[in-house]
Amino acid sequence: MAKRDYYDVLGVNKSASPEELKSAYRKLAVKYHPDKNPGDKGAEDKFKEASEAYGILSDKSKKENYDNFGHAAFENGGGGQGGFGGFGGFSGADFSDIFEDFFGDFGGGGRRSSRGRSSQNRGSDLRYDLTISLEEAYLGKKQNIQFSTSEKCNTCKGNGSKPGTNPDRCTYCGGNGRVRSNQGFFTVQQTCPQCAGSGEEITNPCTDCSGQGNKQTSKKISVTIPKGVDDGTRIRLAGKGEAGTRGGVSGDLYLFINVKTHELFKRSDVNLFFEFPISIADAALGTTIEIPTIDGKKAKIKIPDGTQDGKQFRLKGKGMPFMRRGDYGDLYVQVKTEVPVYLNKEQKELLEKFREIENEKSNPSIKKFFQKAKSFWKS
Repeated sequence: MAKRDYYDVLGVNKSASPEELKSAYRKLAVKYHPDKNPGDKGAEDKFKEASEAYGILSDKSKKENYDNFGHAAFENGGGGQGGFGGFGGFSGADFSDIFEDFFGDFGGGGRRSSRGRSSQNRGSDLRYDLTISLEEAYLGKKQNIQFSTSEKCNTCKGNGSKPGTNPDRCTYCGGNGRVRSNQGFFTVQQTCPQCAGSGEEITNPCTDCSGQGNKQTSKKISVTIPKGVDDGTRIRLAGKGEAGTRGGVSGDLYLFINVKTHELFKRSDVNLFFEFPISIADAALGTTIEIPTIDGKKAKIKIPDGTQDGKQFRLKGKGMPFMRRGDYGDLYVQVKTEVPVYLNKEQKELLEKFREIENEKSNPSIKKFFQKAKSFWKS
Protein backbone atom coordinates (compact mmCIF):
# COMPACT_ATOMS: atom_id res chain seq x y z
CA MET A 1 0.00 0.00 0.00
CA ALA A 2 1.30 3.46 -0.94
CA LYS A 3 2.58 5.59 1.89
CA ARG A 4 0.54 8.58 2.94
CA ASP A 5 1.94 12.04 2.52
CA TYR A 6 3.90 12.93 5.67
CA TYR A 7 2.19 16.30 5.97
CA ASP A 8 -1.21 14.62 5.78
CA VAL A 9 -0.13 12.16 8.45
CA LEU A 10 0.67 15.00 10.88
CA GLY A 11 -2.26 17.12 9.74
CA VAL A 12 -0.16 20.19 8.83
CA ASN A 13 0.71 22.05 5.66
CA LYS A 14 4.15 22.43 4.04
CA SER A 15 4.67 25.87 5.57
CA ALA A 16 4.34 24.54 9.13
CA SER A 17 7.02 25.76 11.53
CA PRO A 18 9.19 23.35 13.58
CA GLU A 19 7.07 24.21 16.61
CA GLU A 20 3.87 23.38 14.73
CA LEU A 21 5.35 20.09 13.53
CA LYS A 22 6.37 19.12 17.04
CA SER A 23 2.99 20.10 18.47
CA ALA A 24 1.14 18.08 15.82
CA TYR A 25 3.32 15.04 16.43
CA ARG A 26 2.98 15.31 20.21
CA LYS A 27 -0.82 15.17 19.95
CA LEU A 28 -0.71 12.08 17.75
CA ALA A 29 1.93 10.38 19.89
CA VAL A 30 -0.09 10.91 23.05
CA LYS A 31 -3.25 9.65 21.35
CA TYR A 32 -1.84 6.54 19.69
CA HIS A 33 1.04 5.47 21.92
CA PRO A 34 0.99 1.67 22.47
CA ASP A 35 1.04 2.05 26.25
CA LYS A 36 -2.21 3.95 26.07
CA ASN A 37 -3.71 1.53 23.58
CA PRO A 38 -2.53 -1.96 24.64
CA GLY A 39 -3.28 -4.62 22.05
CA ASP A 40 -4.58 -2.10 19.49
CA LYS A 41 -2.65 -2.84 16.28
CA GLY A 42 -4.31 0.07 14.47
CA ALA A 43 -3.17 2.57 17.08
CA GLU A 44 0.35 1.10 17.01
CA ASP A 45 0.53 1.49 13.22
CA LYS A 46 -0.62 5.09 13.43
CA PHE A 47 1.96 5.79 16.09
CA LYS A 48 4.71 4.34 13.91
CA GLU A 49 3.45 6.30 10.90
CA ALA A 50 3.40 9.58 12.81
CA SER A 51 6.86 8.91 14.27
CA GLU A 52 8.28 8.22 10.82
CA ALA A 53 6.72 11.38 9.39
CA TYR A 54 8.02 13.56 12.18
CA GLY A 55 11.46 11.93 11.95
CA ILE A 56 11.75 13.13 8.36
CA LEU A 57 10.05 16.52 8.59
CA SER A 58 11.87 17.56 11.78
CA ASP A 59 15.24 17.18 10.02
CA LYS A 60 15.96 20.20 7.83
CA SER A 61 17.90 18.39 5.09
CA LYS A 62 15.57 15.39 4.97
CA LYS A 63 12.56 17.69 4.86
CA GLU A 64 14.08 19.50 1.89
CA ASN A 65 14.66 16.22 0.06
CA TYR A 66 11.14 15.08 0.83
CA ASP A 67 9.63 18.36 -0.39
CA ASN A 68 11.50 17.97 -3.68
CA PHE A 69 11.22 14.24 -4.36
CA GLY A 70 8.58 12.85 -2.00
CA HIS A 71 8.99 9.30 -0.66
CA ALA A 72 11.31 8.46 -3.57
CA ALA A 73 14.05 10.48 -1.86
CA PHE A 74 14.40 7.77 0.77
CA GLU A 75 14.01 4.62 -1.25
CA ASN A 76 16.93 2.21 -1.83
CA GLY A 77 18.70 3.27 1.33
CA GLY A 78 18.50 6.94 0.57
CA GLY A 79 17.04 8.30 3.76
CA GLY A 80 17.52 6.14 6.78
CA GLN A 81 13.94 6.47 7.91
CA GLY A 82 13.92 2.78 8.82
CA GLY A 83 10.23 2.71 9.73
CA PHE A 84 9.49 3.13 13.42
CA GLY A 85 12.95 2.12 14.60
CA GLY A 86 14.90 4.97 13.01
CA PHE A 87 12.97 8.12 13.92
CA GLY A 88 14.81 9.95 11.11
CA GLY A 89 15.91 13.38 12.35
CA PHE A 90 14.89 12.89 15.98
CA SER A 91 17.45 14.02 18.52
CA GLY A 92 17.33 12.44 21.95
CA ALA A 93 16.44 15.81 23.46
CA ASP A 94 13.49 16.27 21.10
CA PHE A 95 12.22 12.79 21.82
CA SER A 96 12.46 13.21 25.60
CA ASP A 97 10.81 16.63 25.44
CA ILE A 98 7.86 15.27 23.48
CA PHE A 99 7.12 12.32 25.76
CA GLU A 100 8.18 13.68 29.13
CA ASP A 101 4.73 15.13 29.82
CA PHE A 102 3.16 11.67 30.04
CA PHE A 103 6.03 9.22 30.66
CA GLY A 104 8.47 11.11 32.88
CA ASP A 105 12.21 10.93 32.09
CA PHE A 106 13.44 8.59 29.36
CA GLY A 107 16.61 6.62 29.00
CA GLY A 108 19.49 7.26 31.35
CA GLY A 109 17.63 9.86 33.42
CA GLY A 110 19.32 11.41 36.38
CA ARG A 111 19.13 14.91 34.95
CA ARG A 112 16.18 15.80 37.14
CA SER A 113 17.43 14.06 40.26
CA SER A 114 17.86 16.93 42.73
CA ARG A 115 15.29 19.31 41.31
CA GLY A 116 12.83 16.48 40.67
CA ARG A 117 13.04 15.20 44.22
CA SER A 118 12.63 18.68 45.63
CA SER A 119 9.53 19.15 43.47
CA GLN A 120 8.24 15.67 44.27
CA ASN A 121 8.43 16.32 48.02
CA ARG A 122 7.23 19.93 47.88
CA GLY A 123 4.84 20.95 50.63
CA SER A 124 1.19 21.66 49.90
CA ASP A 125 -0.10 25.14 49.12
CA LEU A 126 -2.56 26.63 51.59
CA ARG A 127 -5.46 29.06 51.23
CA TYR A 128 -6.54 31.68 53.77
CA ASP A 129 -9.66 33.81 53.28
CA LEU A 130 -9.37 37.27 54.79
CA THR A 131 -12.28 39.72 55.05
CA ILE A 132 -11.54 43.44 55.32
CA SER A 133 -13.53 46.69 55.13
CA LEU A 134 -13.47 49.12 52.21
CA GLU A 135 -11.64 51.62 54.42
CA GLU A 136 -8.95 49.02 55.14
CA ALA A 137 -8.67 48.30 51.42
CA TYR A 138 -8.18 52.03 50.91
CA LEU A 139 -5.52 52.48 53.57
CA GLY A 140 -3.85 49.06 53.45
CA LYS A 141 -3.02 47.29 56.67
CA LYS A 142 -0.86 44.82 58.52
CA GLN A 143 -2.66 41.96 60.18
CA ASN A 144 -1.77 38.84 62.11
CA ILE A 145 -3.36 35.65 60.83
CA GLN A 146 -3.34 32.20 62.39
CA PHE A 147 -3.78 28.92 60.56
CA SER A 148 -3.09 25.21 60.84
CA THR A 149 -0.13 23.86 58.86
CA SER A 150 2.74 21.39 59.02
CA GLU A 151 6.25 22.49 59.92
CA LYS A 152 9.60 20.78 60.02
CA CYS A 153 10.02 18.58 63.10
CA ASN A 154 12.54 20.19 65.48
CA THR A 155 13.51 16.85 66.99
CA CYS A 156 14.78 15.21 63.79
CA LYS A 157 15.38 18.45 61.83
CA GLY A 158 13.00 17.22 59.15
CA ASN A 159 14.79 14.03 58.05
CA GLY A 160 12.31 11.71 59.79
CA SER A 161 14.93 9.62 61.59
CA LYS A 162 15.51 9.30 65.31
CA PRO A 163 18.23 11.73 66.51
CA GLY A 164 21.64 10.11 66.15
CA THR A 165 20.57 7.96 63.21
CA ASN A 166 20.29 8.58 59.48
CA PRO A 167 17.95 7.28 56.78
CA ASP A 168 19.15 4.19 54.89
CA ARG A 169 19.44 3.90 51.14
CA CYS A 170 16.18 2.77 49.56
CA THR A 171 16.41 -0.92 48.78
CA TYR A 172 13.87 -0.72 45.97
CA CYS A 173 15.61 1.89 43.78
CA GLY A 174 19.15 1.63 45.21
CA GLY A 175 19.06 5.25 46.31
CA ASN A 176 18.37 6.70 42.86
CA GLY A 177 14.85 7.84 43.65
CA ARG A 178 13.67 6.51 40.30
CA VAL A 179 13.09 3.06 38.84
CA ARG A 180 13.08 1.79 35.28
CA SER A 181 10.47 -0.37 33.68
CA ASN A 182 9.86 -1.65 30.16
CA GLN A 183 6.79 -0.10 28.57
CA GLY A 184 6.21 -1.58 25.16
CA PHE A 185 8.97 -0.24 22.91
CA PHE A 186 10.55 1.94 25.59
CA THR A 187 12.42 1.85 28.86
CA VAL A 188 10.72 4.35 31.12
CA GLN A 189 11.95 5.95 34.33
CA GLN A 190 9.43 6.69 37.06
CA THR A 191 9.51 7.95 40.63
CA CYS A 192 10.26 5.17 43.08
CA PRO A 193 6.97 4.13 44.72
CA GLN A 194 8.71 3.09 47.95
CA CYS A 195 10.73 6.21 48.80
CA ALA A 196 8.66 8.75 46.77
CA GLY A 197 11.79 9.88 44.95
CA SER A 198 13.95 10.63 47.99
CA GLY A 199 16.23 7.62 47.56
CA GLU A 200 16.05 6.95 51.30
CA GLU A 201 14.16 4.75 53.74
CA ILE A 202 13.37 5.59 57.36
CA THR A 203 14.39 2.55 59.41
CA ASN A 204 14.56 4.29 62.81
CA PRO A 205 11.67 6.78 62.73
CA CYS A 206 11.60 9.87 64.92
CA THR A 207 9.17 9.32 67.79
CA ASP A 208 7.91 12.92 67.71
CA CYS A 209 6.84 12.95 64.05
CA SER A 210 6.57 9.17 63.42
CA GLY A 211 9.15 9.43 60.68
CA GLN A 212 7.25 12.03 58.66
CA GLY A 213 9.75 14.82 59.23
CA ASN A 214 6.90 17.28 59.79
CA LYS A 215 4.47 18.00 62.59
CA GLN A 216 1.03 19.62 62.49
CA THR A 217 0.98 22.95 64.27
CA SER A 218 -0.81 26.28 64.54
CA LYS A 219 1.15 29.05 62.91
CA LYS A 220 0.79 32.82 63.37
CA ILE A 221 2.30 35.28 60.90
CA SER A 222 1.98 38.97 60.08
CA VAL A 223 0.79 39.82 56.57
CA THR A 224 0.71 43.14 54.75
CA ILE A 225 -2.39 44.03 52.77
CA PRO A 226 -1.41 46.61 50.13
CA LYS A 227 -3.47 49.70 49.42
CA GLY A 228 -6.08 49.29 46.72
CA VAL A 229 -6.81 45.57 47.02
CA ASP A 230 -10.17 44.65 45.52
CA ASP A 231 -12.64 41.93 46.31
CA GLY A 232 -11.21 38.64 45.02
CA THR A 233 -7.58 39.80 45.03
CA ARG A 234 -5.17 36.90 45.55
CA ILE A 235 -1.88 37.47 47.35
CA ARG A 236 0.86 34.80 47.20
CA LEU A 237 3.21 34.37 50.16
CA ALA A 238 6.02 32.18 48.85
CA GLY A 239 7.22 29.43 51.17
CA LYS A 240 4.57 30.07 53.82
CA GLY A 241 2.57 26.94 53.06
CA GLU A 242 3.13 23.44 54.43
CA ALA A 243 6.71 22.24 54.90
CA GLY A 244 8.10 19.86 52.30
CA THR A 245 9.06 16.31 53.19
CA ARG A 246 12.58 14.88 53.14
CA GLY A 247 14.30 17.97 51.85
CA GLY A 248 11.43 19.23 49.71
CA VAL A 249 10.68 22.95 49.58
CA SER A 250 7.72 24.45 51.41
CA GLY A 251 4.49 25.22 49.58
CA ASP A 252 2.98 28.69 49.28
CA LEU A 253 0.23 30.43 51.21
CA TYR A 254 -2.44 32.23 49.17
CA LEU A 255 -4.50 35.01 50.74
CA PHE A 256 -7.89 35.54 49.12
CA ILE A 257 -9.22 38.99 49.96
CA ASN A 258 -12.92 39.59 50.54
CA VAL A 259 -13.88 43.29 50.77
CA LYS A 260 -17.12 43.87 52.66
CA THR A 261 -19.96 45.83 51.05
CA HIS A 262 -19.94 49.45 52.23
CA GLU A 263 -23.13 51.07 53.47
CA LEU A 264 -22.43 54.30 51.60
CA PHE A 265 -19.92 53.82 48.78
CA LYS A 266 -20.16 51.49 45.81
CA ARG A 267 -16.92 50.47 44.12
CA SER A 268 -16.08 49.84 40.47
CA ASP A 269 -12.39 49.12 39.97
CA VAL A 270 -10.66 52.19 41.47
CA ASN A 271 -13.68 54.50 41.27
CA LEU A 272 -16.28 55.07 43.98
CA PHE A 273 -19.93 56.07 43.60
CA PHE A 274 -22.68 57.21 45.94
CA GLU A 275 -25.98 59.06 45.87
CA PHE A 276 -26.57 62.28 47.77
CA PRO A 277 -30.18 63.42 48.40
CA ILE A 278 -31.06 67.10 48.01
CA SER A 279 -34.32 68.98 48.27
CA ILE A 280 -36.30 70.46 45.40
CA ALA A 281 -35.47 73.94 46.65
CA ASP A 282 -31.70 73.21 46.68
CA ALA A 283 -31.88 71.67 43.24
CA ALA A 284 -33.82 74.67 41.88
CA LEU A 285 -31.96 77.46 43.66
CA GLY A 286 -28.52 75.88 43.93
CA THR A 287 -26.50 75.24 47.07
CA THR A 288 -23.21 73.91 48.40
CA ILE A 289 -23.18 70.46 49.95
CA GLU A 290 -20.59 68.76 52.13
CA ILE A 291 -19.98 65.08 51.47
CA PRO A 292 -17.93 62.35 53.21
CA THR A 293 -14.95 60.75 51.45
CA ILE A 294 -13.45 57.28 51.91
CA ASP A 295 -10.36 58.68 53.64
CA GLY A 296 -12.56 59.86 56.53
CA LYS A 297 -12.50 63.51 55.50
CA LYS A 298 -15.06 65.80 53.86
CA ALA A 299 -15.32 67.53 50.52
CA LYS A 300 -17.55 70.34 49.25
CA ILE A 301 -19.51 70.33 46.01
CA LYS A 302 -21.24 73.38 44.54
CA ILE A 303 -24.69 72.49 43.21
CA PRO A 304 -25.69 75.02 40.52
CA ASP A 305 -29.26 76.26 40.26
CA GLY A 306 -31.49 74.17 38.06
CA THR A 307 -29.65 70.91 38.79
CA GLN A 308 -31.68 67.96 37.54
CA ASP A 309 -32.29 64.71 39.36
CA GLY A 310 -29.51 62.19 38.61
CA LYS A 311 -26.86 64.80 37.81
CA GLN A 312 -23.40 63.36 38.52
CA PHE A 313 -20.44 65.26 39.90
CA ARG A 314 -16.86 64.00 39.75
CA LEU A 315 -14.24 64.52 42.42
CA LYS A 316 -10.90 63.68 40.89
CA GLY A 317 -8.50 61.60 42.99
CA LYS A 318 -11.03 60.86 45.72
CA GLY A 319 -11.52 57.21 44.80
CA MET A 320 -9.50 54.08 45.63
CA PRO A 321 -5.74 53.85 45.17
CA PHE A 322 -4.21 51.89 42.33
CA MET A 323 -2.29 48.94 43.75
CA ARG A 324 1.44 49.63 43.92
CA ARG A 325 1.01 53.04 42.31
CA GLY A 326 0.82 56.54 43.71
CA ASP A 327 -2.36 57.72 41.98
CA TYR A 328 -6.04 57.29 42.80
CA GLY A 329 -9.36 56.78 41.09
CA ASP A 330 -12.26 59.23 41.28
CA LEU A 331 -15.37 59.69 43.40
CA TYR A 332 -18.67 60.20 41.55
CA VAL A 333 -21.53 61.81 43.45
CA GLN A 334 -25.02 61.56 41.98
CA VAL A 335 -27.64 63.92 43.35
CA LYS A 336 -31.06 62.50 44.06
CA THR A 337 -33.80 65.13 44.21
CA GLU A 338 -36.29 64.28 46.90
CA VAL A 339 -39.93 65.31 46.52
CA PRO A 340 -41.19 66.68 49.86
CA VAL A 341 -43.80 64.71 51.78
CA TYR A 342 -46.10 65.66 54.69
CA LEU A 343 -46.39 69.32 53.62
CA ASN A 344 -47.90 71.77 56.11
CA LYS A 345 -50.51 74.35 55.10
CA GLU A 346 -48.03 77.15 54.44
CA GLN A 347 -45.82 74.94 52.25
CA LYS A 348 -48.78 73.82 50.20
CA GLU A 349 -49.96 77.42 49.71
CA LEU A 350 -46.49 78.49 48.56
CA LEU A 351 -46.28 75.62 46.10
CA GLU A 352 -49.77 76.41 44.76
CA LYS A 353 -48.67 79.99 44.22
CA PHE A 354 -45.50 78.82 42.53
CA ARG A 355 -47.49 76.56 40.21
CA GLU A 356 -49.69 79.49 39.20
CA ILE A 357 -46.75 81.67 38.21
CA GLU A 358 -44.38 79.05 36.71
CA ASN A 359 -44.05 79.05 32.93
CA GLU A 360 -42.80 76.84 30.16
CA LYS A 361 -39.38 78.48 30.26
CA SER A 362 -38.87 77.22 33.81
CA ASN A 363 -39.56 73.64 32.75
CA PRO A 364 -38.02 73.10 29.28
CA SER A 365 -38.22 69.30 29.47
CA ILE A 366 -41.94 69.40 30.21
CA LYS A 367 -42.48 71.81 27.34
CA LYS A 368 -40.53 69.58 24.95
CA PHE A 369 -42.47 66.49 26.00
CA PHE A 370 -45.86 68.06 25.36
CA GLN A 371 -44.75 69.36 21.98
CA LYS A 372 -43.93 65.78 21.00
CA ALA A 373 -47.16 64.49 22.52
CA LYS A 374 -49.33 67.01 20.61
CA SER A 375 -47.68 65.96 17.37
CA PHE A 376 -48.43 62.33 18.18
CA TRP A 377 -52.05 63.03 19.09
CA LYS A 378 -52.65 64.88 15.82
CA SER A 379 -51.46 61.91 13.83
